[in-house]
Amino acid sequence: MFVAATSRQENFVDIDVPGWAWLVLVGIILGLLAIDLYRHREAHEPTAREALIESAAWVASGLTFGAAVALAWGSEAFGEYISGYLIEKSLSVDNVFVWALIFSTLAIPLKYQHRVLFWGIFGALALRALFIAIGSALISSFIWVLVVFGAFLIFTGIRVIRHREGEGESAVRGIGVVRRFLPVTEEFDGQKFFTKQGLKRAATPLFGALVVVEFTDVIFAVDSVPAILAVSNEPYLVFASNAFAILGLRAMYFLLANARQRVHYLSHALGAILIFVGLKMVLANWYHVDTFVSLAVIATILIVAVVLSERKTRRLRLIGDLPET
Repeated sequence: MFVAATSRQENFVDIDVPGWAWLVLVGIILGLLAIDLYRHREAHEPTAREALIESAAWVASGLTFGAAVALAWGSEAFGEYISGYLIEKSLSVDNVFVWALIFSTLAIPLKYQHRVLFWGIFGALALRALFIAIGSALISSFIWVLVVFGAFLIFTGIRVIRHREGEGESAVRGIGVVRRFLPVTEEFDGQKFFTKQGLKRAATPLFGALVVVEFTDVIFAVDSVPAILAVSNEPYLVFASNAFAILGLRAMYFLLANARQRVHYLSHALGAILIFVGLKMVLANWYHVDTFVSLAVIATILIVAVVLSERKTRRLRLIGDLPET
C-alpha cells in the first residue's frame, strides 16, 4: 500500500549539511541568547516600543539566516525554511496568549516575566531538537508515520477551530503538580527561582511558572513539530526555522499578550494551517504539493485572518462592544 520511505525524500530538497554548519547555527543561537540575557540582566517592565523593536530585530535575524540558507543551498531550501518559520511563528501566537493566562493566574509581576520566558524558551529549544530528531527518524524508517502525523494534525486543526475557549486552564493546573513535589513560597525573592524558607530550600512562584510554561511547550510542540516536518525533510532546516521562530517569542509576548480580543479569527487560521499541512502529509506518498505553493497557502491564510480580524474589530468598536486601546 505504501511506497518506500525514500520516495518522500525525493519530494523535498536534498542538501548536504556539513558539521561546521550545525556548529555555526548553534553558535548563532547561543550568541543571540547571551545578548538577550545581558540586555535584560536587570528586572524591568518592557515598554511597547522596546517590545516592537526587539520583535523586529528577531524577525530580521530569522530572515537574515534564511537569506544565508538561500545563498548556500538555493531557493528550494529557502522555501522550506521560510515555510517552517511561518508555521512555527503562527502556531506560537496561541502559545503567547496561554503564557499571558499563566502569568495572570499566578500573579507574576511583569518585570519578572522575561526571566521565566528566557529559560522557558531555552528549554523549549532543547525539547524541539529532541522532537525533531525523533520525528525525522520515524518518518525515515516508517513511511506510514506520515499518515499518522497527518491524521493527528487534521484532528487537531478541527479541534482548534471548534474548541478554543478555556484552552489554557488545563495548563495552569500544572502549578498544583509542582506543589506536590516541591514547596512553593507565596512570596517572590527578586528574580530567583529558589529561595530559603527558614532552614529549608523552596521554589519561588517564578519556578512554578517556569515549570508550567515548559509543560505548555510540550503540548504545543506535539502540534508544531509534525507540522513543520510536513514542509521539510531536512533536520537542519526544520530545527533552524523552529529555533529562529521561538527565539522571538519573548518579544512577541510583550507585544501581543493583551491583544487576544483583537485577533478574532486566530483559531480559524491556526486550525486551517494544521488541516492543510495534515492533508499535505497524508497525501505525500501520492501527491507532492510544491514548497512555494505551501508557502503561499500558509501566508494567504494568515493574511486573510488578520484582515478579517481587523474588520471585525472596527465593527465592534463602531457599535461600542470593544473599547479603544
